[in-house]
Amino acid sequence: MSILKTENVIMQFGGVVAVDSLNIEVNKGEIVALIGPNGAGKTTAFNCITGVYNPTGGRVLFEDHNITGKSPDKITKLGIARTFQNIRLFKNLTVFENIMIAKHLHVNYNFLSATFRLPKALNGERRMKKECEELLERLDLTDVKNEISSSLPYGMQRHLEIARALATNPKLLLLDEPAAGMNPHETAELTAFIKTIKDDYHLTVFMIEHHMDLVMEISDRIYVLDFGQTIAKGTPDEIQNNDRVIQAYLGVQEDA
Repeated sequence: MSILKTENVIMQFGGVVAVDSLNIEVNKGEIVALIGPNGAGKTTAFNCITGVYNPTGGRVLFEDHNITGKSPDKITKLGIARTFQNIRLFKNLTVFENIMIAKHLHVNYNFLSATFRLPKALNGERRMKKECEELLERLDLTDVKNEISSSLPYGMQRHLEIARALATNPKLLLLDEPAAGMNPHETAELTAFIKTIKDDYHLTVFMIEHHMDLVMEISDRIYVLDFGQTIAKGTPDEIQNNDRVIQAYLGVQEDA
């Protein structure tokens, strides 16, 4: 069953077509990867899906509902969360505070209730704090919950960013190069982490990644972009043995 579908999505900046007639389908419960050379249009595609950009053409469907052009906050409330290639934590806030901010996406009380500390607001705050504590415990972040996020090791900051995305209660998690800047040990830990949260939280995962070991190990299917166009799609085995992908992604010359 499809949870996300792009139909002929185009994103054009002046005379530059960054994404050209993108057709991608992600089924519920899958881990799907989007790969390709630098500048292929991968992050632009993510930005079209999550409302950062309003596509020049085409449609984005989430659970069969047209979400094209909706604002990022509305798309997040529908059940799509994302991380970014460059970690975007609130660097001067604690781990716990970063999670709490994300939890406020689904508050069921208004500004006046919070200002005057009315029962609905107080109960909501208690519930959110409890949920944050539970999330931190499940993701092994309890020991650092009072640490300033920028003081954490790089790999743990990545985990925190994913944890903050999980705090919005997503159905679909988009990861933009989650292993960027990681050493092999950190990448192996991240691979296991993604598998765990995918199963524990019944998630569908759609990710951009350059670490092929990670991609090939956990992906159910892979799409390959080059110059904004899809040049291949298939299982990891099919992609690994696709000559066009090898030439485009690795820059192999035909006479090599």
